[in-house]
Amino acid sequence: MTSSTAAPERSGRALRRYLADSAALTGRSLRSIPRVPERLLDVTIQPIVFILLFLYVFGSAIHVTGISYKDYLFPGIIAQSLAFGVIGAGVATSNDMNEGVVDRFRSMPISRLSIITGQVMGQFCEAILGMVIVVVFGLLMGWNPHLTLAHGIELFALMILGVFAFTWAGVLAGMLVRSPDAMQGAGFIIVFPLSFMAGTFVPIAGMDAVPRAIAEWDPISALVASVRGLTQGVHSGGSWQLEHPEIAMALWCVLILAVSMPLALRRFNRTLSS
Repeated sequence: MTSSTAAPERSGRALRRYLADSAALTGRSLRSIPRVPERLLDVTIQPIVFILLFLYVFGSAIHVTGISYKDYLFPGIIAQSLAFGVIGAGVATSNDMNEGVVDRFRSMPISRLSIITGQVMGQFCEAILGMVIVVVFGLLMGWNPHLTLAHGIELFALMILGVFAFTWAGVLAGMLVRSPDAMQGAGFIIVFPLSFMAGTFVPIAGMDAVPRAIAEWDPISALVASVRGLTQGVHSGGSWQLEHPEIAMALWCVLILAVSMPLALRRFNRTLSS
C-alpha cells in the first residue's frame, strides 16, 4: 500500500472510530435518564408548572390584544424551555467533570473528541425530548398554532439551531463552574430573568422603560418572537431584532456557537492535559 492511499484510509478509520465512540457515549448519556429522571425536570415538569400557573392563576389578569392568552403563552414557553436547556447541559457537564467521569473516559481507548461530542449530543437529545413534551402538552391543552408548511420547516430549522447553540453554551458553562450546584444557581440567576423579560408571559411593549430596553435586545426575546411569529402570526416591534426575529435568532445562535464551541474545546483539551 502506497503512502498516498494509506493516509486517506487512516483518516477514514479515525472518522469511523470517532463517530462510533460519539454514538456510544451519546447512548450512555441517554441510558442514564431512567436511573436519574430528575435530570429532565428543567425541560419537562418545570415548563408545565409555568404553563399551569400563568394560564390558570395569572392568565385571567393578563390581556393580550388580538390573540387569546393561551395561544400567546405556549410559543413563549417553548422558547423558554429551549433557553433553560443551558442550565441542564451545564449541570450535567459539571457533574461529569467533578465526579471523575471524564477522567475515566480519558483512560479508555476512545477518541478524545468523542467525549465532548457525546456530552453535547446527549444534552441535545434531552432538550429535544423536553420540547416535544411541551408541544404535545400544549396541543392537549388547546393551543392552536397556525403553521404553514414553509413556516413549519423554518421553525424546525431554527429550533434545531437554537438547541444546538444553547447546548454548547451550557456545556461551556458547565466546564467553567466549580460544581453542579454553582451551575444551577448561576444559570437561574442569568437565564431566569432574561426569559421573563423576553415577552414570554407579557408583551414587551407594556414594560417600564429600563426592562423594556433590555428586553428589546435580549437574545431570548428573538427566540420567543420567532416562535410566536411563525406559529401565531403575531409580530412585535420596538427594536430591529423584534421586527426581524428569525434573522436575529439565527445570528444570535451563530454568535453563541462561534464563541462557545472553540472555548469549550479549548477548556476540554486543557482539562485532559492536566
